[in-house]
Amino acid sequence: MLIAIDGPAGAGKSTVARELARELGYTYLDSGAMYRCVALLALAAPARAPAALAAAARIEMHGGGSAGPPRVTLDGRDVTEAIRAPEVSEEASRVAADADVRRALVAKQRELLAAGDWVAEGRDIGTVVAPEAALKVFLTADAGERARRRASERGADPRLVLAEQTMRDERDTVREHSPLRPAPGALTLDTTGLTVEKVVARIAGLAREASAPA
Repeated sequence: MLIAIDGPAGAGKSTVARELARELGYTYLDSGAMYRCVALLALAAPARAPAALAAAARIEMHGGGSAGPPRVTLDGRDVTEAIRAPEVSEEASRVAADADVRRALVAKQRELLAAGDWVAEGRDIGTVVAPEAALKVFLTADAGERARRRASERGADPRLVLAEQTMRDERDTVREHSPLRPAPGALTLDTTGLTVEKVVARIAGLAREASAPA
């Protein structure tokens, strides 16, 4: 079974998807980390086409679950912390607007998701990567709360994070290729004021209903 979780930055996608995968015993895929890896490569090699970097990159995720986010390796090097830097976040939003980058990474994601039970999260899992997912969820939250969450994670000024977030939301929503939006048939769930546990319980219940014999 495949559960697709999409939504904007700060909506709780990563935490919810990771804990949901642990609850259900599924494998967790953080698609955003893949774009961050390409962004890291692009920042280090600005003369190279991001799409070529994406196609050649060997991106792997290890571990995860209740112990914390999975470790991310890029061409054999652990980049778990490096890809969370603010400048990488900004570059990731830019490279994600490149149709050839998306094409390369979507192919890698589909290959991973072809077998087994998965909780996959990102911005276009339900719309592009896996529109056939058995359960599609679009997580959102109040912009101010999303910014506060991100600021807390990064130890940053919430006002600066909100400004960055607003620009990124605009870029992700209006981009020509795979714009951020709920997938047809997706459940839109506002996480404002909700605990991670409540959100996970809600989605886990839906997943069990979807997988139950008719």
